[in-house]
Amino acid sequence: MTTTTLDYVSEDRSGSKTKTKRVLLLKPGAIFVNELDEVPEGARVIYSAHGVSPAVRERAKERGLKVIDATCPLVTKVHVEAIKFAKQGYSLVLVGHRDHEEVEGTQGEAPEVTQVVSTVQEVAALVVPDPNKVAYLTQTTLSLDEARYMIEALKQKFPNIVGPHAQDICYATENRQTAVKNVAHGADLVLVVGSRNSSNSNRLVEVSKNLDTNSYLIDTADAIQPEWLEGVDTVAVTAGASAPEVLVKDVVEYLQTMGYGSVDEVEVMPENVRFGLPPEIVQAIASAPPVGR
Repeated sequence: MTTTTLDYVSEDRSGSKTKTKRVLLLKPGAIFVNELDEVPEGARVIYSAHGVSPAVRERAKERGLKVIDATCPLVTKVHVEAIKFAKQGYSLVLVGHRDHEEVEGTQGEAPEVTQVVSTVQEVAALVVPDPNKVAYLTQTTLSLDEARYMIEALKQKFPNIVGPHAQDICYATENRQTAVKNVAHGADLVLVVGSRNSSNSNRLVEVSKNLDTNSYLIDTADAIQPEWLEGVDTVAVTAGASAPEVLVKDVVEYLQTMGYGSVDEVEVMPENVRFGLPPEIVQAIASAPPVGR
């Protein structure tokens, strides 16, 4: 057995596929890679929920890799929008964090016409061939407030700018941010369960701090520092879209051992969206022999 860090894909109670980084014990041959060149020719590779660029897909085809595409459908929607705007002759502005895997994949759909902006100052410095022919898209895991400020700045600079028919922010990201806004005022501390590399989890911490409620991002209950709880009467616990529910339960159980005996579960927005498994997985399940044979 080998130990490695992977993008762990799980399904929450709403049926939504989510992802997080966890250390797993795996059979030999299962590893996490950043580049396709690290994958042996003809081997199987899984695209993470963040998606990949057309260049990566083409490279995988050239090397004869067996691909399982686990790209989130909401990310795929943004890719399709990028292709559409580029074909219509728009200069494309992508609002997001330029070093994030999702942004790299989306930008790769139309790299010649796409500029990435992360701040209002970068918006002010934008230069495009035709200011009347500009479109914008956003990373799906931005904070709602961050996206709103950036879009407002873009509209001020380019009054005729166009955007997607529906917002690009992931529903799970939006719901969790709304939940934090609802509970942060009544809490002394907000703990967010999620990975350090999770954009939407980091945004939850920011939302809480912007409301003047102290907040920490933790991978597991073991990361909680006892001094964080000093003078704290009420702790709110939430999680990024990528956190398995078992990790949240572990945090709640730890807090109960620390004297927080009363637990209230607050549901702000029910989630009923379901995403199907990648077709390659569906086919593998269908062709698998029945259990017990």
